[in-house]
Amino acid sequence: MEKCEGKSCSSCEKRHQESKDEILRCKLDRIKYKLIVMSGKGGVGKSSVAVYCALELANRGYRVGLMDVDLHGPSVPRMLGLQGLLGVTPNQEIMPHRYGRNLQVVSIESLLQDRDSAVIWRGPIKHGVIKQFIADIEWGDLDFLVIDCPPGTGDEPLSIAHIIPEAQAVIVTTPQEVALADVRKSINFCRKVGLNILGIVENMAGLYCPHCGGFVPIFKTGGGEKTAKDMGIAFLGSLPFNPAVVEAGDSGKPILEKNPGDPFSDAVKTVVDEIVARLQLVPPCRMATN
Repeated sequence: MEKCEGKSCSSCEKRHQESKDEILRCKLDRIKYKLIVMSGKGGVGKSSVAVYCALELANRGYRVGLMDVDLHGPSVPRMLGLQGLLGVTPNQEIMPHRYGRNLQVVSIESLLQDRDSAVIWRGPIKHGVIKQFIADIEWGDLDFLVIDCPPGTGDEPLSIAHIIPEAQAVIVTTPQEVALADVRKSINFCRKVGLNILGIVENMAGLYCPHCGGFVPIFKTGGGEKTAKDMGIAFLGSLPFNPAVVEAGDSGKPILEKNPGDPFSDAVKTVVDEIVARLQLVPPCRMATN
């Protein structure tokens, strides 16, 4: 009988794929909670919510990974001021960027020689890349993996639902009806593919006047909370609009670090309180060092 060379034999390819899937599952088993942050439409501040929730969790001592799977429009590295390409370990695993002591970050932007290059990929390629973002990355042991998905219900969130069926969805909206209509589609998407919904976050819920400190509802208020109630899911809280958050994102210096007493920062902490409570977590007393 001719000996298999391991190059094109279908049984060898099957064993190779099974080995890759086992590595993927082993990596996921080392991550306690997986949060997929998604939105029905763009422009609602989904990436900001993902970044600031990850930062606040890390500030509390949790070991956090932040995975940017918005492959066509990555923004996470710029929001955190992370530059340069990701490194490689001696065993050929990719090392995430580190932000502070407890936060690790991976984005397609940090794997491109030219960060302004357009990524032109179809669904199967994107699915494979998302699997590699887990299997080929040296994440280590994590308390949380926060996944920033692109808006809508396309390839990337569908891939996450397939690869990480235990992920918990955090759905971001703004108070306007046009955004809330798309949120309802996101909720129905999660239910159809079997993703558990942790709750809704309403972003840009209003503005605190920089002069008198009074609250100004720039859009109608309460839409996110009402939608959550109507759809039978949890409401995680509201975040105010703050131009300083936009400036902080452009400069790569998060407002949570620059001004932890800002109303936006306080609101992020309240949202994270709700996330932690709903996951029934006990805040860790240790600060991670690895």
